[in-house]
Amino acid sequence: MIKGTTTTGFEFELEDEVLDDYELLEVLCKVDKGEYNLVTEMVEKLLGEEQKERLKNHVRNICGKVSASKVMDEVAEIFQSSKEIKNS
Repeated sequence: MIKGTTTTGFEFELEDEVLDDYELLEVLCKVDKGEYNLVTEMVEKLLGEEQKERLKNHVRNICGKVSASKVMDEVAEIFQSSKEIKNS
């Protein structure tokens, strides 16, 4: 289990198997090639439904909108910190 907290205070937990999930890798490769419609699938495969909803609420603004760029910033930080934790 990988646990961490982003710089904005979002606490997350990832099962070890998530970072070795081939289907997640497939989605990441497609997103990297410009298939941005798969970003929501990628976030759910990484975090699961419950944490995805917590993340959306974490970045939700005063008007009730969820910033896509803030979600992506958080996800990027989760990937980076997970890589650092796994390598330590």
